Amino acid sequence: MKPTLWDMHVHLDFMNDADEIGKEAEELGLGLFGVTITPQGYETAMRIIRSRENVRIGIGLHPWWTADGRCGTEDARLAAKLIRKTRFVGEIGLDASPKHVPADSLPAQLSAFRTICSACAETGSPGSPCILSIHSVRSADIAMDILEQCGCITTCRCIFHWFTGSSDELNRAIRLGCMFSLNEMMLNTRRGREYARQIPADRLLLETDMPPGEHVPFSAEKILGSLERSLEKLDSIRRKDMRSVICDNSERVLS
Repeated sequence: MKPTLWDMHVHLDFMNDADEIGKEAEELGLGLFGVTITPQGYETAMRIIRSRENVRIGIGLHPWWTADGRCGTEDARLAAKLIRKTRFVGEIGLDASPKHVPADSLPAQLSAFRTICSACAETGSPGSPCILSIHSVRSADIAMDILEQCGCITTCRCIFHWFTGSSDELNRAIRLGCMFSLNEMMLNTRRGREYARQIPADRLLLETDMPPGEHVPFSAEKILGSLERSLEKLDSIRRKDMRSVICDNSERVLS
C-alpha cells in the first residue's frame, strides 16, 4: 500500500522490532522517515530493516553524541562518506542548551555539522535534493548560517525538526525555504501552536520523535495514533482540514 501519512522524524532503529514495525506501518498506509543518531547506527539499521516503499532511513550524527565525545571527527567523516550514496540524512544539527550539552562542546558540533552539510550540498541537486532532518536547540541561526555557507539551501530540502527557535529565526528559516516537522509535544506548547499558525501551509510536515528511549517495545499503531493527534490539533489551529495538505507535502519532499 502506498503511504498516505508520513512520520518525518522517527527513531525506528531504537525500537526492538524495527523491521516488523516497518511492515505494520506499510499495512496501515503509514510512511516512516527513520532518523539515526550515528553513522554506525545507520549502517546497522540498513542491515536489519528491510527495503520497503514506506520506509526511508537517514544517516545521522546527533549533536549530543558529538558534544559528549561519543562521536568525533572520524564519525563525521564516515557520515559524509555514506551521504554520498543516499539522499536521506538525519538526525543532524546543533544544540547549545546547557541542559543537554557541555558549554564548551559547540566547536566540535560545528565542525561535524559543517562536514556533513558540505557532503549533503555536494550530493544533492535542485532536481534531486538531499533530505535533511535538523536538530537546532538554541542554535537555529548558527545552523542556518552553515546551511547557507555550504550550499544546502540550494541543493537540499532542509527540514527543522521540532523547531524551538525565536520568531526572528522562524521567519528567516521560512524565507530560506525550509520546512518544519511538528509533533504533538510541540503543539502542546503556546509557542508551538503559534508557529504552526505562522508557517506557510506548504512547509508543514508531521513527526513523532518516538520512541522515548532506546530498545523500547513499540508499534506502528502508536506512531499512527500520535500523528493523528497532531493532525487533529493542527486542524484546530489552522481552522481547516490539513490532512491532504500534509500528505501532499510529504509526498513532494520524498518523491
